[in-house]
Amino acid sequence: MNPTTPPRTKHADLTRPDLGEFARHELAFLGAPCGDIQKLAARLTATLAPAGHRVGYVDADHASGDADETATLSPLLQAGAAVEVTDKIHFRRRDERRALDRFSQPDLLSGTDLVLVNGNHFRARHQVVMIDPRKTLAHKLDKLTDVVAFVLADGVTELPEYLQAHLPHHAQLPQFAAADAAGLATWVQQWLGTRQAPLRGLVLAGGLSQRMQTDKGRLSYGPDGREQREVAAALLAEVCQDVFVSCRAEQAAEMPAGLEPLPDTFLGLGPLGGILSAFRKDPNAAWLVLACDLPFMTADALRQLVAGRQSSRLATAFRSPSNDFPEPLITIFEPRAYPELLRFLGLGYSCPRKMLINSDVEVLPTPASDVLRNVNTPAERDTAQQELSGKL
Repeated sequence: MNPTTPPRTKHADLTRPDLGEFARHELAFLGAPCGDIQKLAARLTATLAPAGHRVGYVDADHASGDADETATLSPLLQAGAAVEVTDKIHFRRRDERRALDRFSQPDLLSGTDLVLVNGNHFRARHQVVMIDPRKTLAHKLDKLTDVVAFVLADGVTELPEYLQAHLPHHAQLPQFAAADAAGLATWVQQWLGTRQAPLRGLVLAGGLSQRMQTDKGRLSYGPDGREQREVAAALLAEVCQDVFVSCRAEQAAEMPAGLEPLPDTFLGLGPLGGILSAFRKDPNAAWLVLACDLPFMTADALRQLVAGRQSSRLATAFRSPSNDFPEPLITIFEPRAYPELLRFLGLGYSCPRKMLINSDVEVLPTPASDVLRNVNTPAERDTAQQELSGKL
């Protein structure tokens, strides 16, 4: 083989989302009776849900463990149905016979930003150990892969010696009384805050600009002569840790110095292709997307968007000035938006706004002035250039 020829690979080398067993953020509670774990999870949820968190819970059905299958399965499942969906009016229920596995579990809980798990039955990436004299974890130490906190039952003042020996860093971890659900909930929110995805910027500049009849990203509006893609990248750099310019493959070579091109790997999909290509590069970042045809955009407006960011939602967007819909091309897409955008693509929709309208997103009030005013035609360009150059 020619030494300059890259080695053949059978599959694409993809960066995988940083998921646990069930979700990106998950906490297993173990070491106490299952009923106590369920009660604590309910108390935590009662505090976290009103604060805006979408909390999921994973447990086993203890009552049906020894029951006859015919007594627990619906007639449809007994007859061989693969799945049964029931509209219970106030909630929906999905019953299926498919076994849980690492590929299906995240899909079941995709609408959550935090999953609480009964660790007596299931594993999760991070664990909260409950110290209770009625239970011992001496024979389950292999489940303690990343302990982040302790909950002590009434009357318990210290950890068992076997846990102290197994967890030499135990003194550095927070401890909560079992009755202090409010304190534990406050800590969980702080823990989630430290795990917020980093924010990267993406200038959308790979369109064909058919209405403008020339590349919109290369237009100049201000007196300094900078191209619009340079201006947009500079604005994003004020609020993002790094910035990329979404482009077609042939545009990458002529990108101005100082701009980092991110060529599309999802082709023929318009803005959605650029957003998906960004997530393919880094599925563990949140992406602040900014179209290059917004010459009136300001750093203050971007700071307003970032200040209003709700990382527990799929995305944070401004309300469009022309309707009540979210504005899709100046939006923070959280990592959980990646599979949702792919799901809509699989349903035949290439419009990012379609996903935003039909998903759990934070919509901020429309900012003042003309910052969301886009410029798509030669006539609009001429007017904008005169306004921004101070000639009008």
